[in-house]
Amino acid sequence: MKVYTKTALLAFGVAVCSSAMTLALDRFNSASESPISSDESVERSEVAKRSGFLTVSNSVTPPTDFTHAAESTINGVVSIKSYASPRGYNGGGGSYSNPLYEFFFGTPQQRQPQPRQRDNSGAEQQRGLGSGVILSSDGYIVTNNHVIQGADRLEVTLNDNSTYNAKVIGTDPATDVALLKIEAENLPVIPVGDSDALKVGEWVLAVGNPFGFTSTVTTGIVSAKARSVGAGGMGRSMGIESYIQTDAAVNPGNSGGALVNIKGELVGINTAIYSETGSYVGYSFAIPSSIVTKIVTDIKQYGTVQRAVLGVMFQELTPKMAKEKGITAVNDGIYVAELVDRGAAMEAGLKVGDVIVAINGAPTHNTAQLQGEISKYRPGDKIEIKYIRDNKNEKASVTLRNNQGSTKMTKQNDFTDLGCALKSLSEAQMREYRLSGGVQVSGLKDGKFKAAGIKEGFIIVDINNARVRTPEDVEEVYNAIMRSGDDDKVMFITGMYPTGRKVYYAVDLAEE
Repeated sequence: MKVYTKTALLAFGVAVCSSAMTLALDRFNSASESPISSDESVERSEVAKRSGFLTVSNSVTPPTDFTHAAESTINGVVSIKSYASPRGYNGGGGSYSNPLYEFFFGTPQQRQPQPRQRDNSGAEQQRGLGSGVILSSDGYIVTNNHVIQGADRLEVTLNDNSTYNAKVIGTDPATDVALLKIEAENLPVIPVGDSDALKVGEWVLAVGNPFGFTSTVTTGIVSAKARSVGAGGMGRSMGIESYIQTDAAVNPGNSGGALVNIKGELVGINTAIYSETGSYVGYSFAIPSSIVTKIVTDIKQYGTVQRAVLGVMFQELTPKMAKEKGITAVNDGIYVAELVDRGAAMEAGLKVGDVIVAINGAPTHNTAQLQGEISKYRPGDKIEIKYIRDNKNEKASVTLRNNQGSTKMTKQNDFTDLGCALKSLSEAQMREYRLSGGVQVSGLKDGKFKAAGIKEGFIIVDINNARVRTPEDVEEVYNAIMRSGDDDKVMFITGMYPTGRKVYYAVDLAEE
């Protein structure tokens, strides 16, 4: 009996100890696994149960109250209507016929813009509808260049339905930014935020006037940064492209409106959508406020945009190219294919084959990131470039230059820079010279025309393959060229002298 009793007691003790150890281990494991907070949920799916894996899903409760951001911004967004007399466009090249595409992206840009031919038979008509953002209480408004392009008159309507005629202070087709001014005081202003601080996944609101529905607010998240629309397959360059991509609903009429963060700060200007129909299908793009602020400041301070250039011809590095070039340090970046003579990069010691990977610490994985960074600076500004050479990390300090290879600030160009007076041919002159129209040069003095070799009495027949009949036609094509995003701003003039000698001139309009 004693043996059986001892055996039973021993078995009981082992069972108790085993239970205690199991309980202790279970508690230890529970303690060692960090407690699941209220922001985490633990669940076992059927697959998880069968596999034995624990599925943990992190769910952050999103902010659902956008009222502060909406209420603080709707009064700072205006409606812009553009009016123009009916006109035709002379010269070849054709045009896109989709009005929604043109509304968002502007009319197709030729190598050199053609002047509009006046048609006085029609009355003023509304040409387009867009939005704008009030930047200052005294009436400065930023919008898209394509919203106001080609307009004879701009009408701005505030959220309280008061209307004003707006004056164009300046435009920048390369970034699709335009600055307007209305004569008003004490206007509500949207504070400018830091678009560089935006994160993918962050909530944003689009405020504008889609289809004429004023003060419309839609929400979404930042889907991507430094996005190029051209990279998405639109097949058409818009100049400088480094957009904020969002899924906030944007439609015709939203162009020029505000993209704001949850604090109600302006982080972008809504500019384009990616769509085959012209209406929103899930992708919209905004110009970052960091670029907008620089462009607007330049226009107000200098009358024109001070654009810095790095002085390189480049390609985006791909894994295939990296393999072909023997580059193993990186798989992407900006591959320097050619250096511009007297350019900033050449002066700083960069060479063909270098791969630029960062500017002032900001990565440059693609063209959009490179353009976005360079567009923040002016000629004369210094930046630090990180690059790869022979698969080694290198750095260089670069002093940026303008398109003419100098660090000087450019001035606002004026039609009077041509240095002459112009007058239309009389009926008698047109019969004498057997011309249907033309513009004669008189009062020639130092200026662009004289520098190109044009002499007194020269008769201009066409400029950039477009017929001109009045001095206003010449001024209009001049302004169109100067507003264009082309680096080379040239008038190609065909004409004749009263002797009958036909002559061609190329007039360089670039700043010396």
